[in-house]
Amino acid sequence: MTKQLLKGFSVVALAGAASLVHAQSSVTAYGRVVSGVAYQSNIYDSSTQTTGNVWRAAGNEWGTSFWGFKGVEDLGGGLSVLFQLEGGFNAPKGGAGAGNEGLSFNRRSTVGLKGSMGVLKLGREIPVSDAVWALDPAGQQTMGSATLVKGRNWIGHSNMIYYETPNLGGFSGFVLTSLGEQAGSNTASRKDAIALTYATSGVELRLIYDVVRDANGRYSDLYTTSKHMVLGGTATLGPAKLFAAYEKLSAPDVTSGSDKATHYWLGARYQPSTPLALIAAAYRTKLNNGGGSANLFMLGTEYSLSKRTLLYASVGRVANKGGADFGIVTEGAAPVAGGAQSGFYAGIAHSF
Repeated sequence: MTKQLLKGFSVVALAGAASLVHAQSSVTAYGRVVSGVAYQSNIYDSSTQTTGNVWRAAGNEWGTSFWGFKGVEDLGGGLSVLFQLEGGFNAPKGGAGAGNEGLSFNRRSTVGLKGSMGVLKLGREIPVSDAVWALDPAGQQTMGSATLVKGRNWIGHSNMIYYETPNLGGFSGFVLTSLGEQAGSNTASRKDAIALTYATSGVELRLIYDVVRDANGRYSDLYTTSKHMVLGGTATLGPAKLFAAYEKLSAPDVTSGSDKATHYWLGARYQPSTPLALIAAAYRTKLNNGGGSANLFMLGTEYSLSKRTLLYASVGRVANKGGADFGIVTEGAAPVAGGAQSGFYAGIAHSF
């Protein structure tokens, strides 16, 4: 009898412990460190009206260095609590930006619920950038889909309320609003976005639309406070993945200069072997009202030394016409209007 009672208590204790573990949070620390060297030609200095070339340390040209934590707690009944904290930083300088401003969770800072009806998150996120990243053969390197729109599709959303649908026969999507928090106005400084995705065997299609308003609730700058739409898709054919997209910007409240831009690209990623990937892409943008146009061509390669470490190298050239003055990299110095610029960066990326 005593042995049976002890056995029974052991079963109950084990079941209780398993239930407790099931209900506890699972927390993961993760990150990536990227660093290398970069070259940029034909940089125009308006103060001296001269041009020159520069070599520099490359921090986030291929991809962002970041660190973070994410976790989940199972509440039972198919419902879970999610959280994520993620901050980007500049590895060569050891800071969050160009200098040493310190580290913060400037990329993602969310808490939410996930269940059979989808995902609800509150906080800060970069869902539009993530959606465009999936359409870009360069993976939104600084020579990529953000270059000829001056980073407009890199935007983040603070004060965000976000809902993501479950996958319904290959269809999914999200909708969000980023509160402007301006007294007396529901539109001032507010951002809104919606995206739809259809994914089937080897094919993915995406439609993304978002708006960013200024402090007066208006669309007053083409690359900071404007309406933005992207339509594109990918197709996987064996070791090759093909990319195509069309992007349009509109700022109807601009008082002078260009208030519309069209941007489109084609490209491919080819992986002939497990460690090696090759990238080729072409981007073109055209501005109205005499703003000019620009073409960007880039080639890249990635070689994985392991599952966590890779070497990368990318080279490209941008050619401007008319009043356009796009640089070869999104956040780099530009050539004189109508000029051309070449660039190169290479380095190492390690994920943990």
